[in-house]
Amino acid sequence: MSFFVYILYSSAIDQYYVGHTGNLEGRLFRHNNSGSKATKKAKDWVLKYTEKYSSKAEAVNRESEIKKKKSRKYIEWLISSVG
Repeated sequence: MSFFVYILYSSAIDQYYVGHTGNLEGRLFRHNNSGSKATKKAKDWVLKYTEKYSSKAEAVNRESEIKKKKSRKYIEWLISSVG
């Protein structure tokens, strides 16, 4: 099974969200519909970036790395590096 680190963006609130999951499509659906505590304030979340890992531990560690930087610039750099 694969695990993903992902970055979502909401233009309604101009915010990014970083998370990890084993089911990318299902998780995006839940963010936009039933929501989660962190994303319920918007309904227009769009997937902007993903990284694939073979274990949940790797994905959790990478998610933490990104979040520890507390940097919108870094998140935007990651997104632009894919394009």
